[in-house]
Amino acid sequence: MVFDFLKGEFIDVIDWTDDSRDTMVWRFERRGNAIKYGAKLTVREGQAAVFIHEGQLADVFGPGLYMLETNNMPVMTTLQHWDHGFNSPFKAEVYFISTTRFNDLKWGTKNPIMCRDPEFGPVRLRAFGTYSMRVGDPAKFMQEIVGTDGEFTADEISFQIRNVIIQEFSRVIAGSGIPVLDMAANTADLGKLVTTAIAPQIAEYGLTLPEFYIENISLPEEVEKALDKRTSVGIAGDLNKYMQFSAAEAMGKPGSAGDAMTAGMGAAMGMAMAQNMAQGGPWGAAPAAAAAPPPPPPPASRQWHIAENGATKGPFSESDLPALIANGSLTRATQVWSAGMDGWKPAAETDLSRLFAQVPPPPPPGA
Repeated sequence: MVFDFLKGEFIDVIDWTDDSRDTMVWRFERRGNAIKYGAKLTVREGQAAVFIHEGQLADVFGPGLYMLETNNMPVMTTLQHWDHGFNSPFKAEVYFISTTRFNDLKWGTKNPIMCRDPEFGPVRLRAFGTYSMRVGDPAKFMQEIVGTDGEFTADEISFQIRNVIIQEFSRVIAGSGIPVLDMAANTADLGKLVTTAIAPQIAEYGLTLPEFYIENISLPEEVEKALDKRTSVGIAGDLNKYMQFSAAEAMGKPGSAGDAMTAGMGAAMGMAMAQNMAQGGPWGAAPAAAAAPPPPPPPASRQWHIAENGATKGPFSESDLPALIANGSLTRATQVWSAGMDGWKPAAETDLSRLFAQVPPPPPPGA
């Protein structure tokens, strides 16, 4: 009976059957018992087993069935000075690490990201998405993250991973040079850039990100409203056709009898208003299409310059010239110039010749 009691104090089977979906690390409970020499260690697919001896990282086992002996525990053998073999129980902490993917983890920007857009200038962006995470280096993950935590879940590390993601995402977006309106079509490429940027820092924790997705990149509400207005104007095109389309769409929507009556009344009122406006009734004047077009603006008066005794006078408008002709300041032989002419010419050889038609020529000699 004493032999059976002592035999029960030694652990001869070490394994972990995980029934949770978020546990990354689980410490095997030996409750102070020593591990029997030659004990069986079972590491299932998607697991790794890490032995810690007196606070020091010892051996790491991948999936498989192991007999714990000196030939497959090289680090533990060195730490315990088992150079010549051993056959007695030993004490060590055993941690099982899940190496499967932890999927559908969320990330998102808490505060807007400032970036410069070639069309809109400085803009603030928000984004969110999902990622998957897995342990790539169990030993490093134990050393850098877990420590002596007996049960470690994905939630305990996801916050730190999100911070890294947002930091690198902000840097990649700000330096990508992709216009805001084109980002939705380039989320896959942006995701690859962010994953590449994150990989070295995540690897320092013993982790990898097999998948990273950008689900949405959004603009501030006021910018989205401005874009909606611009889109509406573009869709409207011909305003008359747009109004006709809207009215037809409203009338064609199924609804209650009251809705149909309202639509019919609206259509009738619209037709009555259109007829009344065409006739210049009390609802308004005739439409712009029926009104006479306004007359064109009068042409600008041409300006003229006059040369006299080596000096120039003017400019004079054509309405000023008859008075100059009457007082003799402007004759047929007077040199004149106006914009568009290639030089000074006698007034009689220009458009001003018509002004002299009613002015009698000088009297003949001896008359």
